[in-house]
Amino acid sequence: MSTFATTTWEEHLITCGYMAVAGVDEVGRGALAGPLMAGAVVLPHWDALITEARFWQTVKDSKTISFSRRAMMAEGILQRARAVGIGAVESTELDRIGVAAANRCAMERAVAALQVEPDFLLLDATTIDHALPQVGIIDGDALSLSIAAASIVAKVARDTIMIEMDTVWPGYGFVDHKGYAARKHKDALKALGPCPIHRTCYAPVRALLEVHDD
Repeated sequence: MSTFATTTWEEHLITCGYMAVAGVDEVGRGALAGPLMAGAVVLPHWDALITEARFWQTVKDSKTISFSRRAMMAEGILQRARAVGIGAVESTELDRIGVAAANRCAMERAVAALQVEPDFLLLDATTIDHALPQVGIIDGDALSLSIAAASIVAKVARDTIMIEMDTVWPGYGFVDHKGYAARKHKDALKALGPCPIHRTCYAPVRALLEVHDD
């Protein structure tokens, strides 16, 4: 299997008559702090995609790309894509509605933020409450170019927010681990207790919140 995402799904849908296929993916589901976010990307028209093939052939699942490389690729995607949308669910809302609902909600908001109205959705291993035809692809961020692109822009957008949160809530190391359950983060939680952007519905955070409330 190629290490890079392909347009196999997108090409198939084009032959079926769909003209604005959007790839959608979420990031931050497993983090203990910060927003859960999603990206949605409609790729360029086919001629433009071929013209910029050198760039698009490097797009792959955001988890396999370095921090600095992701930032460069996100900028390239923003410049080249027909449309890009970002959706977010803050930690307080996630605590209220639950992670599964937050995951769907972030994706729905990303689709709603697209400047071009899509006519088909490709999602990574899930589907959402949307009237558009859609399909969830297992390992979609590794297989579909539009989903991979969405994963990159969402990841960079969330990383940027968490770096900013490091200055708002210093001491937790958000700049390093972006809110995920790294050892440094867990140690800081034990020492400082949760801050307002931590997800209190997550068991490790809830347990520490109870300790620090005593």
